[in-house]
Amino acid sequence: MLITAILIITLLTTLIIGRINLSVRFGKTVKSLFVSAKPVSDKAFHYTQLIGLPEPVRRYFKQVLSNGQPYISYVSLLHDGQFKTGLDKRWTAIEGEQYFTVEKPGFIWKGITSLFTARDMYVADKGRLIVSILSLYNIVDGQGESFDQGELLRWLAEGVWFPTNLLPGDRLKWIAIDENTAKLTFSHNGMSLYYIVKFDSEGLITQMETRRYMEKGRLETWIGKMAGYKQINGVFVPTDIEAIWRLEKGDFCYAKFRVTKIVYDRPRMF
Repeated sequence: MLITAILIITLLTTLIIGRINLSVRFGKTVKSLFVSAKPVSDKAFHYTQLIGLPEPVRRYFKQVLSNGQPYISYVSLLHDGQFKTGLDKRWTAIEGEQYFTVEKPGFIWKGITSLFTARDMYVADKGRLIVSILSLYNIVDGQGESFDQGELLRWLAEGVWFPTNLLPGDRLKWIAIDENTAKLTFSHNGMSLYYIVKFDSEGLITQMETRRYMEKGRLETWIGKMAGYKQINGVFVPTDIEAIWRLEKGDFCYAKFRVTKIVYDRPRMF
């Protein structure tokens, strides 16, 4: 009995220390992320910026932003939801926190389940995915060009949570397709990315579709679905989002997140 108790205490202590160490490393990365980007809130959105944009895009910005709305510089976000680790895996509950910068594209996300902790990021123009079992051992540490592309695409799509980031500029353009669809293009650090964006009759974004690396050398169709729009801190944003791979065998939804909190322009952790 004594040996069993000692083993259990040792294991619990190791798990606690592992989680603390991971949290400390995560905090340092968040701090370096925020330091890397300058504020952009000296700029403000005005309806005159919508002249010449596709009709559904004009409807969108009039719905989600107010005339005179300052540009958002930094974003902090909490969510819960469900996640799948594979096509044939069961759903597992997940809680996450995420931090974004705008002036220099970047984000870091940490998702925690009962078995693993995942960290997804685009920091210093590099994408990376790390998965740790019980916050101790890394079983995935993905880096390279395919992760650079995939993580920057994630940052771009999740601009629906800070929509001043989707306003047209030197790097970002909108191209008309039809009355409820437009193409969004974005260029950064030698990469040219795009989304086919669908809007509902009111102008709200309901879906974004692109081609993204599912694994090294393998591009697949990726879809993000947005719903549950609410007014949060003066901005109209979706609170429900689904991530889907469209494969030959059918659609595979692997993430269903529900936003529980968003804070703007407070560049520090919760």
